[in-house]
Amino acid sequence: MYSLTHSPIGAAGRGTHAPARLRSFLAGLAPACPALPCPCSPRPRERGAGSFPEQPPETSAPPGRTMADNLSDALKKLKITATDSTADSLEGCLDCLLQALAQNNIETSEKIQKSGILQVFASLLTPQSSSTAKVANIIAEVAKNEFMRNPCVDAGLIPPLVQLLNCKDQEVLLQTGRALGNICYDSHTLQSQLINMGVIPTLVKLLGIHCQNAALTEMCLVAFGNLAELESSKEQFAYTNIAEELVKLFKKQIEHDKKEMIFEVLAPLAENDVIKLQLVEAGLVECLLEIVQKTVDSDKEDDIAELKTASDLMVLLLLGDESMQKLFEGGKGSVFQRVLSWIPSNNHQLQLAGALAIANFARNDGNCIHMVDNGIVQKLMDLLDRHVEDGNVTVQHAALSALRNLAIPVVNKAKMLSAGVAEAVLKFLRSEMPPVQFKLLGTLRMLIDAQADAAEQLGKNVKLVERLVEWCEAKDHAGVMGESNRLLSALIRHSKSKDVIRTIVQSGGIKHLVTMATSEHVIMQNEALVALALIAALELVTAEKDIENAQLVQILHRLLSDERSAPEIKYNSMVLICALMGSEPLHKEVQSLSFLEVVSKLRSHENKTVAQQASLTEQRLVVES
Repeated sequence: MYSLTHSPIGAAGRGTHAPARLRSFLAGLAPACPALPCPCSPRPRERGAGSFPEQPPETSAPPGRTMADNLSDALKKLKITATDSTADSLEGCLDCLLQALAQNNIETSEKIQKSGILQVFASLLTPQSSSTAKVANIIAEVAKNEFMRNPCVDAGLIPPLVQLLNCKDQEVLLQTGRALGNICYDSHTLQSQLINMGVIPTLVKLLGIHCQNAALTEMCLVAFGNLAELESSKEQFAYTNIAEELVKLFKKQIEHDKKEMIFEVLAPLAENDVIKLQLVEAGLVECLLEIVQKTVDSDKEDDIAELKTASDLMVLLLLGDESMQKLFEGGKGSVFQRVLSWIPSNNHQLQLAGALAIANFARNDGNCIHMVDNGIVQKLMDLLDRHVEDGNVTVQHAALSALRNLAIPVVNKAKMLSAGVAEAVLKFLRSEMPPVQFKLLGTLRMLIDAQADAAEQLGKNVKLVERLVEWCEAKDHAGVMGESNRLLSALIRHSKSKDVIRTIVQSGGIKHLVTMATSEHVIMQNEALVALALIAALELVTAEKDIENAQLVQILHRLLSDERSAPEIKYNSMVLICALMGSEPLHKEVQSLSFLEVVSKLRSHENKTVAQQASLTEQRLVVES
C-alpha cells in the first residue's frame, strides 16, 4: 500500500479503482426442461436456447390410476430390474420419472430420494446404454433441488458422469453437463473436485469439437464461467487452448447475448497473466477494438453495455506485464495508438478506459519516459480539465492514476512539473471523493520526490497544507489518511525549508507527524521520524509546544525500548532525541525518562550503525544530564 511502485490499475485487489468484473452471473440453459443453475451465482436465470431435447409427451394415467401410482410402480420396477430389464421397460420407467418431475419436481424428487433409486442410476450411466441420456436428464432435474445434491454425491454419481464427458453422443454430453452443473451448484468444494478430476481439458476439447452445436457450446461456456471463478482452475486452463477456442468462437458471434456469454468466461480467465498473453496472441484485442469502433457512437442499450465490457476487458488484459509490453511495442504499437485516441473522446467510458490503459502501460520506467517525451501528459491534463467542475469521478481517478505512475521515474518529475501537472492536480483539492483524494495525494508525492523547489512551493501553499491536515484525520479512509501523512512528511523532507515547517506547524500538522511515527508500516514511521528530526533541527522553537503536547518524547522512549522496532527506527529515534534536547522543556522530559538505560543497551546492537549512534547518544545524555 505504501511502496513507491508503478501501480497496476483496473482489476480488483490490484489498484484502488477496478472496472466492472464483467459479470452478470449468467445462469444455465433453458430447454424444455428448466435451466441449469449457475454455480457461484446468487440465482439461476433462464436463457431460451430452444435446443434441448423435449420432455416425453404427456400421457394420461389409465382409468383408476394416478400419476403417483405410476411413479411408485416405476420406482419399484427400476430398483428391482434395472440390471436385467429390457430396454423398452427401462425406457418406460425413465419416461414416467421425467413426466412426474415435469409436473411436480420437488415432490417427485423426494420420492426418488426415499426410494434409494439414486444408487441404481450410477450403474445405468454407461456410454453403451441407450438410456444414459435420460438417466442424466433425470439427475439434472432432481439436482435442481438443494436437498437432492448431497444424496446425488453420496450415491456416487459424479465419477460416472465425469466419465461420460468423453462420450461422442451429443445428447448424452448435454444432459451430463447439466447434471454435473446442478449437483455442483453453489459448492466450491464439488467444483474443485471436478477440476481435480480433469474436466477442464475435456470441456475445452468438447468446445472445439462441437462448436456448431449451440446447446453444447452454451453448456461448455456456462461450465467455464463457473469453474474459472476458482483460482485453482486457472492454471489448468492455461495449459489448454481455451484462449484460441474462445476467440475463434467470439469472432463468429453476431448476437449480443452470445457475446455476453463469452465475455463472462473471458473476464475471470483474463485475471491470469499467462492466459492474458494467450488471449492477446489469439487476437482478442483486435476483436475488442472492432467492438469499440462499432458501438462508440450508438445509443442502444446493448451497444453501450458491449462498449463498456469490451473496453474494460481491454484494460484487464493490460494488467499482465507480458501482455501489456507486447501491446505497447515500444510505444509504436497500433493498439497503444488506438488507446491514446480514446482519451480525447467525448465518450466517458472510453475516456475512462483510455486513462486506465495509460496507467497500466506506465508500469515500468522505460514506458513512462517514452510516454512523457511523446506528449501524453498534456492529453491527460486536458482530460482532467474537462472534469474539474462536477466531472466524472471515475475519469478523474483514472487520469490521476496515470499521472501518478508517469511521475515515478526521476527524469520525468521536472518535465511534468514544468508542464504544470502540480497546478492541474491541485484543482481537485476540493474533491470529497476518497478515491480521487487518494490519487491526488499520491501524484503530488511522486512529483516532489527529490524536487526541493517544488516541495517548497507546495509546502508554503496554506490551502494545500490545511487540506492535508484535515485528511490526516480521515479515519474512515485509511488510504487517504496514510497518503496525507506521507505527503506532509515529504514536503518537509524534500524542501528542508523553514517556511514549509512554519506553515505545517501553524496548520496543526505536528500531531499527525508524531502519530505517523507509531504507524504499523516501517516506511511511514521512518518518514515521520526524519521529518520530525528536520523540524527539531531547523525550527524547534516554533514547534516546541506542539511536540510537547503530542508526547513525542514518550513515543520515542517506547520505540527505543521495543525490541521489535526496526534498526532504522531505533537509529532515527536516537538522532531525534539528541535534536530535541535543544529545547529546555523537552530536555526535561528526556531526563525524566530512563533514556540512558535504554540507549546503553543499544550499544551492543547487532546493527553497527545503531550501535554507533547509541554510543553518541549516550555521550550526549551523560554530558547534558
